[in-house]
Amino acid sequence: MRVPLALALLASLCACAHAAPRLLGPPIKAEVDYTCHTDADCAVKDVGNCCGRFPACVNKDSPTFPERVREECANKHEAGVCGFPDIRGCACVEGRCSNRLEGEDAAH
Repeated sequence: MRVPLALALLASLCACAHAAPRLLGPPIKAEVDYTCHTDADCAVKDVGNCCGRFPACVNKDSPTFPERVREECANKHEAGVCGFPDIRGCACVEGRCSNRLEGEDAAH
C-alpha cells in the first residue's frame, strides 16, 4: 500500500514542477566598451553599481547596463561602497577611456 501511495505523491510533485525558462533568441551581449583613439571617443555614462548610479568614462557609442548591474547585485544579495568620484571629463589613455578627476591636470 505504501508503494502506490509514494508513486502517486511523486507523480503529483512532478506535475507541479516548473519548466526551465526558454530563451527567445541569442543572449544579448552586455559588455561596456571602454576603447578609444582620442579623448573625443569617450563620454561619462552611468554604468551602475550595487548602490545604484555610478558614472564612468566609456566609449561614447557604448551601451551601458546599470539596470542589469542592479539586478545582479540584488540576485547575489550584494551591496557596494556608495558614492562615486567627481569626474571632470574623460581622457583616452593607452586606448582606454579613463576618468579625469578633479584636481588632475588636463594634459596627459
